[in-house]
Amino acid sequence: MIRNTGVSVAPPRKSCDDALCPFHGKLSVRGKLFNGAVVSSKANSMVVVAREYPHPVRKYKRYERSRSKMHAYLPDCINVNEGQQVKIAECRPLSKTVSFVVIEVNNPNGG
Repeated sequence: MIRNTGVSVAPPRKSCDDALCPFHGKLSVRGKLFNGAVVSSKANSMVVVAREYPHPVRKYKRYERSRSKMHAYLPDCINVNEGQQVKIAECRPLSKTVSFVVIEVNNPNGG
């Protein structure tokens, strides 16, 4: 059974019995939503997501590109490869550096 997460995203096709899955477990999502590219998926059940955003430079009245990396928990029912665009949502702190969870893969075909 798929829980309502409160975020309008397509639920995953696979099912899992992960307690930290927002769709099939008890983890609630709240707060911020970010889109970004998966930089690393080497860790077990965790991915590194990089997001680019414009940073204003007041002296020159222009913007420069900035990048920040975030760690996000990866539920068992979502498959992600490096380079894919994902949507992550804020949740309670799961470890020292992980406070986000992957809720959607934007391009499942890759690249």
